[in-house]
Amino acid sequence: MADNFPEFIDTRGLRFAIDDGFSWVVAHYGDTFERMLLPLLKLLSALESFLQWLPWYVTIAVIAALTYSAARSLKATGGAVAMLVFIGALGLWNDAMATIALMLAATAVAVVIGIPLGIVMARSDWLRSIALPLLDVMQTLPIFVYLIPFVMLFGPGKIPAILATVFFAIPPVIRLTDLGIRQVDGEVVEAIVAFGATPRQKLLKVQIPLALPTIMAGVNQTTMMALSMVVIASMIGAGGLGYQVLQGIQRLEVSRGLIAGIAIVFLAVIFDRIAQSYGRRAQKHLASGE
Repeated sequence: MADNFPEFIDTRGLRFAIDDGFSWVVAHYGDTFERMLLPLLKLLSALESFLQWLPWYVTIAVIAALTYSAARSLKATGGAVAMLVFIGALGLWNDAMATIALMLAATAVAVVIGIPLGIVMARSDWLRSIALPLLDVMQTLPIFVYLIPFVMLFGPGKIPAILATVFFAIPPVIRLTDLGIRQVDGEVVEAIVAFGATPRQKLLKVQIPLALPTIMAGVNQTTMMALSMVVIASMIGAGGLGYQVLQGIQRLEVSRGLIAGIAIVFLAVIFDRIAQSYGRRAQKHLASGE
């Protein structure tokens, strides 16, 4: 029998220290954090209630219009409509709207936080050197690890579900915003600075518009990662289609899990097409110089 690896660190003591420290934070600041995040919970609940209240045909019409506006393709628009009708015909409409609400809320928060962070990273090499390893860790951590601290802080429910989704989905939009701004042609930036542009004008008039296709790719990846989190988030009370998959696992109902899984895939395809099409149009717009 091979010898065990020598123990250099008392891992049990380290685990106890981490757990005790986190328990202290929960005991002293848990209520404060919960009050701070109450607006986020209200946003998610309002969005979910609105989408479930909205007549199904209006929702389909809006998504069809968005798809056509982005892709300018009747085939893509018809495909989106057919997938939404399929979801509704299987009795999963309200669950799908709950899933879309969680995805949209998490994506909105990730974009609002991630794009400014990406801009700051693009302006600071030392900050980028610190942030990139952290983003690497965030993207490689197992999904379930994100649930533990938030469930300890808030208990099962929608707040930990949306926070875990945001933290899981935010790295791509930060990375690609930073990358897009850094890839803007230096000569173009120098030219506008030579004409007296302020740093704010340089950012808003040149860097962000030229980096927009890359930023949109980051938003697209963030949206897909948020949607991929719905099954895991359902374990702590997120509901939606992920809960149907979870019930299929718990009850060993292959049909329930399969149908809900297909519905999640359809939503991913629809939103991926919309985001990618808008990104391609932005790229063509810049290339044509219109």
